[in-house]
Amino acid sequence: MKGLMEQALGAQWQALPPALQAHYQAADNVDAGRLSVEFPGWMFPALWLLRGVGALLHRRGQDLPTTVSKRLDPHGRQHWYRRVELKEGREMVFRSQWILLGEQRLIEFVNPILGLQMQVTVDDGKLYYRGERFVLQLGRWRLPLPEALLGHTTIEEYALDEQRFGMDFRLTHPLFGQIYRYHGVFSTHAQSA
Repeated sequence: MKGLMEQALGAQWQALPPALQAHYQAADNVDAGRLSVEFPGWMFPALWLLRGVGALLHRRGQDLPTTVSKRLDPHGRQHWYRRVELKEGREMVFRSQWILLGEQRLIEFVNPILGLQMQVTVDDGKLYYRGERFVLQLGRWRLPLPEALLGHTTIEEYALDEQRFGMDFRLTHPLFGQIYRYHGVFSTHAQSA
């Protein structure tokens, strides 16, 4: 069975370096690494509300130990479980579910009704995500929400060597500029039993 990203990218999959192919493999796996989360202080109330519906992380930190477990279910959905260890000994958990929308498009749902539709492309061995819109899934209906409500999302992922990759997620608002960023370095391992 092909993984979700391999299906989305089609022939572009072959242009991904081994570290990124391992990250998006069909088999269950875990990314281990360190993550930094940055945002201006005035964003905290909005992030606190978004966190209530399962979106984003609402605590800042640098070089936080992080694991991301991924599994593909029989229906072709990929489930992500992110665990970030905070400096004060607590942890944050961020779950999402990814579905294939079509060629070079997927949606990441942070809860059963709220998702982000993204286009994925490979350029010069790097994987780029470009947010297209937010969506509300109400039963059979999927309602688009303009990105201008929350901001434009971009993600860049790139290999550092055969095993490690870097990632950089940014949320940029048309009026306020960059309002949120998380970035880190990870390596992928087989899922332990």
